[in-house]
Amino acid sequence: MSITVEERNFGLAVNPLTETREMVRCYTLKNTKGMSVSVIQLGAIIQSVILPDGNKKVDDVCLGFDDVGGYVANRGAYIGGTLGRVANRVANGQYTVDETTVNVTKNIQDQFQLHGGFVGFDSVIWEVVQKTAEGVVFRHESPDGHEGYPGTLTCQITYRLDSDNRLSISYEATTDRQTVVNLSNHAYFNLAGHGAGARGLAQHTVEIASSEIVETDQSQIPTGNLTLVSDTVFDLRSPVLLGDRLQQFENRLIKGYDNCYVVNGGQVLRSVVKVAKIVHPPTGRSLEVWTDQPGMQFYTANNMTTISGKKGSQYVKHGSFCVETEKFPDAMNHPKFPSIHLEPDETYRHEVVYWFKVEKICRCCYKK
Repeated sequence: MSITVEERNFGLAVNPLTETREMVRCYTLKNTKGMSVSVIQLGAIIQSVILPDGNKKVDDVCLGFDDVGGYVANRGAYIGGTLGRVANRVANGQYTVDETTVNVTKNIQDQFQLHGGFVGFDSVIWEVVQKTAEGVVFRHESPDGHEGYPGTLTCQITYRLDSDNRLSISYEATTDRQTVVNLSNHAYFNLAGHGAGARGLAQHTVEIASSEIVETDQSQIPTGNLTLVSDTVFDLRSPVLLGDRLQQFENRLIKGYDNCYVVNGGQVLRSVVKVAKIVHPPTGRSLEVWTDQPGMQFYTANNMTTISGKKGSQYVKHGSFCVETEKFPDAMNHPKFPSIHLEPDETYRHEVVYWFKVEKICRCCYKK
C-alpha cells in the first residue's frame, strides 16, 4: 500500500489537564492518487482533507485553521474535533444509573451538556502511540470524574488512509468503572472547497438512507421518540439539492439540518454499511459515509458565525456540512435508545469510513 505519513510541528498549546504548554504535532497521510489527510494531536482533529476534482484541480474540502491559535480561539465551533466522552446533548446535565443520579457539567447556558462539557475531547492534547504504514494512532486517558463522568476512560483513535481515497476512523474505549461513552467527529466539509461558502454548499446533493430521525424539543433535546421523515423536509432517502431544501427551513425555529438520522435500522452492526452520500456535481467530488453506528447527525452549520479559516477563507452559516456518526443523543436518559453504557469488562468500538470519490462532472443538474 503506497501510503506515506509525514510528521511536523503544528504549534504550542496549553494542555487543559496539566496546564502546561506542549508542542502539538501534525500527521499528514498521503496516497498516490493526490489525496492527503492531516490530523493533529490537539483534539485528534482532522485539520485538512485535500484531493483533486474531476478536472484534476486540487483543493482542501475540510474546514480548519493554519495554526493552533485558530482552534483555541474558535473552540465553540468544534471544527474538526473529536467529540467525547459523550457527543451531542445530555439533558439537564444528568442521568441515573441504578437509582443513583450522575451529574455532569452543563456548558450550554447552565441547562445541558454539549459535546463532553467545558473541556471535551476536542480540547485535550492526545498522545501519539503509533505511526502505522497507513496512518496514526492517538490515545487519551480521561480521568475519573472529569466533567462529572465516573471512571477512568482510556480511548484510542486510529486514522487510516488507503489508495482508494477512503479515510477510516476506528474508535475504541475501555473503563475501570461503569460509565457512558458516545464518541464522534465534528469535521466540517464542503466538497466545492473549504472556503466555497454558502453558494458552494447549496450546489451539493444529499442522500441519507434513513426513514426516521430522533425527535427533539425546541432546545434540541430528544423526547425519546423517533419521527418518520415521510412528506417532510427531513426526507433525504432520494438525493435532494441542498440549496433548494435549505430554503424550506426559513420559517422554522432551527434554520437548517441539525438532526440525528436513524441509520442501520437503529442497530450497532458488525461491519460498516453505506448510510449517506453527498455529491458536488460541478466538481464531481462525492463523499460516501459508511458506519456500523445506529445514528448520524447531519448538520448544515446553521449556528456558524463568520470565522476566518485556512488561507484567509471566511467560514459562514450554511457554508459546510457535518456527518457525525454516533449513537443517539441523550441516550443514557432514554432506555429504548441504543445503550451508551460501558462496563469495565467491555470495549466500546465505533467504525466510520469517509470514502471520497470523483464522479463525472455534471453542469446541467444544479443551479448556479
